[in-house]
Amino acid sequence: MRRVKRAVALAALLPCFALAAPAALVPPAAASAQPQKLALQRAQVGVGLTKVSPKTVRDNSKIEISGLAKNRTGEQLAGLTLRLRYSAQPVLSRSQLDQFSTGQPSLMPNVGPQQPLSGAVAPGATQKWTFKTSAGALRLNAPAGTPGVYPVGVEVLNSAQQVVGGLTTFLTFMPKQRHFKQVAVSWVWPLVDRMHRTDDQTFFDDRLTQDLAPRGRLGSLVDAAAATDTPVTWGIDPALLDDAQRMASGDYRVEPFGAKAAEKEKSAAAAAWLAALKNASKSDPYFTLPYGDPDVVALIRHKMPRDIDVAFAARNTGVATQVLGRAANANVAWPAYGAAGPGTLEQLAEHALKDGGSFLMSSSQFQPPQTGELPNATTKVPTRAGEQNALLFDEKLNKIVSEGSESSYGALLTEQRFLAETAMIAAEAPNQQRTVVVAPDRHWNPAPGLAEKLLRYTGDAAWLRDLPLDEIESTAPQARAFNGYPDSFERFEVGDAHLAQIRTLARRAATFRSVMTNDVNISYERALLRLASVSWRAMPGRAKQSRNALTHRIESDMSQVRIVTTKNKRVLMGGSSGKLPVLVENTLRNQSVRVRLVATSENTAKLQLAQLDPEEAVIELRPGERAQRWIPAQAAGNGNFRVRLDLAIPNSGGRTLGNGETITVVTTGYGRIALLITGGGLAVLFVGVGVRAIRARRRRKAEAAGDGAGPAGTPPGTGQQGYGFPGAGLAGPGLPTPGLSGAPGAGPPGAGHAAGSPAGPSTGSSAGAAAGTAPGMDPAAPRDAVPEPAADGNSPGRGGRTAGDGEPRGGGDRD
Repeated sequence: MRRVKRAVALAALLPCFALAAPAALVPPAAASAQPQKLALQRAQVGVGLTKVSPKTVRDNSKIEISGLAKNRTGEQLAGLTLRLRYSAQPVLSRSQLDQFSTGQPSLMPNVGPQQPLSGAVAPGATQKWTFKTSAGALRLNAPAGTPGVYPVGVEVLNSAQQVVGGLTTFLTFMPKQRHFKQVAVSWVWPLVDRMHRTDDQTFFDDRLTQDLAPRGRLGSLVDAAAATDTPVTWGIDPALLDDAQRMASGDYRVEPFGAKAAEKEKSAAAAAWLAALKNASKSDPYFTLPYGDPDVVALIRHKMPRDIDVAFAARNTGVATQVLGRAANANVAWPAYGAAGPGTLEQLAEHALKDGGSFLMSSSQFQPPQTGELPNATTKVPTRAGEQNALLFDEKLNKIVSEGSESSYGALLTEQRFLAETAMIAAEAPNQQRTVVVAPDRHWNPAPGLAEKLLRYTGDAAWLRDLPLDEIESTAPQARAFNGYPDSFERFEVGDAHLAQIRTLARRAATFRSVMTNDVNISYERALLRLASVSWRAMPGRAKQSRNALTHRIESDMSQVRIVTTKNKRVLMGGSSGKLPVLVENTLRNQSVRVRLVATSENTAKLQLAQLDPEEAVIELRPGERAQRWIPAQAAGNGNFRVRLDLAIPNSGGRTLGNGETITVVTTGYGRIALLITGGGLAVLFVGVGVRAIRARRRRKAEAAGDGAGPAGTPPGTGQQGYGFPGAGLAGPGLPTPGLSGAPGAGPPGAGHAAGSPAGPSTGSSAGAAAGTAPGMDPAAPRDAVPEPAADGNSPGRGGRTAGDGEPRGGGDRD
């Protein structure tokens, strides 16, 4: 697995040209002894291959090899020449073929034609080149009756005859007489992609639109299979079809990490791709990977088998059946990179091979056959449930097909190498029926046209025979020892922290799911499966962002079923007992829920809460609905007491939804007795105010009448307004008579007499009464100077009756 990942990373960094290492400052004779060292150096002149013809060389074939050369330095390279190198002797084994492919052209002993590269002298300059020759001119020593593979290459020399660039490829020769068995080849065609969505409604990129287009990665794979008659077995991730179906069904939302969201229109490219896939695969078998292609090895290691169960569940893998209109008809279990241990194999067998079938694994996981035969594609693998059939894809061919083929220059080298490798398989053991399975990497991204050509070569090459996978599966298995799953591979798996977060999210999602009622319209099941995808192995940063986005989505949705509180989270309760109002709402747009309201006092000694009736505590809310409950409370004294409010899952043993709320209950201590006392005091106050109002009303009536009689012994007509001071008739006891010292009955000036009038007792004459003037008062005095009548009805200015003790009561006395 380490080699695979390293090779993938290096392939992404390859330049557009297929380059050989330079041998500057190294003599040609010494270069052959240091191929690996030279391979680490950078070529000064890049060489790319554009044409090799014919694909199968015969005795009389005219051979043409063409390409480009580019000066990759910033300097002039005068005196450049290009020459052909080859070997007239065929390669004897696949291991020797490897040596030529990774070495320098100088490893080939024969030197062919030479031509100048004057057009590539200037910095950055490019020049086309072509070598035309023939099989006879190269004196190829054809083997008798079997295919022959011959290395051929070009090398660039500078003016000092030092090698500054080059490349190696292969010619495949087919003799007239054939004495070998054709190699049976079967293709597994991967339709798998990395993840593009967080939750079911939101994409975090729109890259899939490009990949599904006719010239995109996935579009090219479907078109290539449709363009040939070569049988393939499709390996499909239902999550990819789910994504495409979502894009094709209507507008969809794209929210890149850390960027603004955008609404996208229904994807015509996705709809066309789904239709093309259905048509291209209608005659071929297919099998499904578990939904999202989860990292099964990592899930087993971290004891998360339930995630595997869910990924294989028909409700998730059934997306393929919906899209293609037929159920999967191939029983194949394909672990990531074709590598797995006994525990993983057991889980895969339980789900994917319960009706028979085979594992699809890498040949590098097994030892060569114990019988001494060359390896074939079928064997047995031990699992905890017993031995199972295994189809082994050829690791070498997989690397050739999968790596370094994204550019047109690399694609041509891949074509030539594929033909050479398969011809070598046929030539190694001409009397043995060889079987080969090719299963390119899950995310295979071939150059335009390459996938179709490889399928065509499989059907057209004289040493190959295309065969359906089930026919190869039915051949006799070879006894091969299983190497097991190397411990060193563990560090390439999806990490511990990521899987721990998935477990946490799964628990939160399950909690939310348990309160949903009626039709369940919100699900995170597939989102969690996508989060466990093996594709995150190469993108740990993206994995974290996707995980955080899903976490935010789940928490946001859960928060829409909540307890509504005031802004300050305080509730006032007057007295030692009362009821606390609690409002619960569901703002989800399309999901009904059922929750149980739980209130807990944090200080039960000071504030006790009664339990709601079970029917009242369980609250069912439709979308957009609210409900209020009143919780009885009893306080022991004044203070602020915290109360915890939670929404629990009914019949769950206390599990709660969301984070709940904490409110503060403020108790004042004003109970019923205090309220009665306060009410009594207010009543007394109101009665007193009423009495005063009645008296004032009576007084006003008396004033309005004008003829009220004073107390007994007081003549009528004396009830005039006064000042509340003793009148001029008889002075009150202890009141001096100002101005007339020693003159009894004398009043203050202007009080009872006009200025300058002699003072004297009132005569009470009828004339004075008729005039409306009190005795002792000046008739000419103004009205506002008249004293106010006393409250007891006695007229001011008159002497009151003598009391029982002989003391006179002053007319000015009041109640």
